[in-house]
Amino acid sequence: MIGLFDRFARPILRALDPEDAHRLALKGLRFVPLLPQAGPDDPRLAIGAFGLNFPNPVGVAPGFDKNAEVPGPLLRLGFGFVEVGTVTPRPQAGNPRPRVFRLDADEAVINRLGFNNEGEATVLARLRGLKTGGIIGVNVGANRDSADRVADYVRLIEAFAPVASYITVNVSSPNTPGLRDLQQARSLDDLLARVIDARQRVHERHGRVPILLKIAPDVTLADLDDIVAVARKRRMDGMIIGNTTLSRPPSLQERQKAIEQGGLSGRPLFALSTRLLAETYVRVEGAFPLIGVGGIDSGKAAVAKIKAGASLVQLYTGLVFRGLGLLAEIKRELPKAIESGRHRTLADLVGNDAADMTVDPWPV
Repeated sequence: MIGLFDRFARPILRALDPEDAHRLALKGLRFVPLLPQAGPDDPRLAIGAFGLNFPNPVGVAPGFDKNAEVPGPLLRLGFGFVEVGTVTPRPQAGNPRPRVFRLDADEAVINRLGFNNEGEATVLARLRGLKTGGIIGVNVGANRDSADRVADYVRLIEAFAPVASYITVNVSSPNTPGLRDLQQARSLDDLLARVIDARQRVHERHGRVPILLKIAPDVTLADLDDIVAVARKRRMDGMIIGNTTLSRPPSLQERQKAIEQGGLSGRPLFALSTRLLAETYVRVEGAFPLIGVGGIDSGKAAVAKIKAGASLVQLYTGLVFRGLGLLAEIKRELPKAIESGRHRTLADLVGNDAADMTVDPWPV
């Protein structure tokens, strides 16, 4: 049924403006409850991370369902988890359109959306009204015009702790001026200290919600040393590697579109984001799990992310170009990788290639 949906829907969606296509896709997903639910996953794909038990490691990255409109249908399709957002305290229109550009020849997207979302109150109401079980994370960020961005994060931790399976502190978007400055060691330490304090304040009433940190793939290795040190010091539950990149690989074919401002995602991001994932994995030394994002467009790419250090992976741009069939392909490929490595579980694959990857030449 999903294959049939892909066959008819994707040509229509690809013919539309990217944002219009995305809005139509969200509307279409509301009909997923009318379809048969995905069957049970191979038990070898189950994995634990951040104190949560995931039925499989394949999630939907934030940005796809910014306003928590369809997390239930996405879980019903067979994703192991969904991360909604990025959510800001107040509604935010984002940057002027056009602000999303498909680079078809490169299977890539450039976006400069700017945290467009309906705001805390609307997203919170939707999550409170959900009747679907499953793991749903919430990605949070600061309003563009906020006088105190750290206070925005604190407020959102307190607001979403009762309804989120986990919360991601996003300091990695390239489309909110100055946001990535929060990745600097002193600013990050202050931010995470206040975020963890906020989590502790709501712990007794709502239980302990895991807090993750999402970083950009463009950080230097020296900056990564500092980021990981702060994350370990503040006892973060995990990290996500990483967001879109401001870099433009020389291999890009669609040079005219490549000059557009914004973050690049999709296949050209795979090498950079996977290398940074491996670098992070060796620095974390098992202190907490990682989620790998960026350029996953096949089952083999997902396996490579896991071997580079990801316990979980997330998809977005790959779905734009490969459709929902990508999920099924990844869930077929992972058991093969487990068997070929003579392992018993997915967890046995995590980080197997990380150390070797860190001595390879830096991806261009």
